[in-house]
Amino acid sequence: MFYISDIFTTQPNEFRTKLQEKTYNVLNELNIPFERVDTDEAITMEDCIQIDAKLDMKMVKTLFLCNRQKTEFFLFITTADKPFKSKEFSASLNIPRVSFAPSQLMEQILGTKIGAATVFSAIIDNDNMVKIVFDRDVLSEEWYGCSDGTTTGYMKVKTSDIIERFLPYTRHELLAIKL
Repeated sequence: MFYISDIFTTQPNEFRTKLQEKTYNVLNELNIPFERVDTDEAITMEDCIQIDAKLDMKMVKTLFLCNRQKTEFFLFITTADKPFKSKEFSASLNIPRVSFAPSQLMEQILGTKIGAATVFSAIIDNDNMVKIVFDRDVLSEEWYGCSDGTTTGYMKVKTSDIIERFLPYTRHELLAIKL
């Protein structure tokens, strides 16, 4: 059985990664309320569905993408049920085709491993190497469900707090596309 803790509104007592620690520090600094759960490592969509039910929200799907030369990077945030189509994504931004970035670049640039990609990586992207791209369908949701930078911590935050408070704090511009 997949473990999901009770819901907490405070940061964890111990942090698994530097990004996770920075995420909660920034949320506290900005006075952004959140609800969170600790879980077994979430691997399948069924795991995410259980987390969604516990937190009463819909988890986003966050993809780390790059161009062929690995010189341009994109964090694409979409709904969990949408299949990713590189051609449509690239056409929406009027850029050459992109693909999934290698795992070592994900760890280096985002501070996360595969399965833990999160908008909160913008905290450590001080040089704005990564463009943050939202699917407009995510922007219409009241709640934003995502990883806290680990594969065992998930949270629920108001989407408006991510867009209006968090992203400006990190000095990242929001790009919104409709797929």
